[in-house]
Amino acid sequence: MQDNNNDHTPPHALGLTVYDLPDPVQAAQQDASRTSAGRIRMIFVMLICAAPVIASYLTYYVIRPQTQRNFGTLIQPVKPVPEISAHALDGKEVSLPHLKGQWLLVSVANAACDNACQTNLLLQRQIRASLGREKERTDWVWLVTDDKPVPKELIAGLSEAVILRVSSESISQWLNAESNHGMSEHLYLIDPHGNWMMRFPPGLTMEQAPSLKRDWDKLLRASVSWDKPGR
Repeated sequence: MQDNNNDHTPPHALGLTVYDLPDPVQAAQQDASRTSAGRIRMIFVMLICAAPVIASYLTYYVIRPQTQRNFGTLIQPVKPVPEISAHALDGKEVSLPHLKGQWLLVSVANAACDNACQTNLLLQRQIRASLGREKERTDWVWLVTDDKPVPKELIAGLSEAVILRVSSESISQWLNAESNHGMSEHLYLIDPHGNWMMRFPPGLTMEQAPSLKRDWDKLLRASVSWDKPGR
């Protein structure tokens, strides 16, 4: 009896898929496209991060000055703090850009500190104290223009002040007085980036302190989304 199972089915050939190598030109174009898209996304993210800063400055510099008058004079364009050295009262050298990171209310005078100088220092201290919780975002600074000793009777009231010795010539690279006035007659407002942005009228009195504080309050509110306490 014959075995009908003698027919053998040939084995199936192993299926192989052959892939073409990528076209070098096309691959380079795709890489360039991906790089360009990545850069666009990075720029977009940077713009989103910078938007609060840009908006706060536009609000203060462009929109608000059109609707109400400022007590101080806006400095346009702003003047960045120069890379110059100063010295603390103990002689330690300090780079002036080290002051960045806080809002600064600055006065300038020689160490003898006449009545106008003392009034400015008192205004600086009182206005900063009146800012309440926002005062932690601010410092008051006295730039002393000579090497003479500061009177001992002033030192006790300056415990919270930043006092640095800088020559008048160096300071004039950054701050300037109104025409026909001396540098020591004004108070100067500096933003946390180290930019001089406002100068207040000469010969300020305690009665004018609320007007100065009003300008500073507006700036503090406008910058609250990006400026934090401390350096």
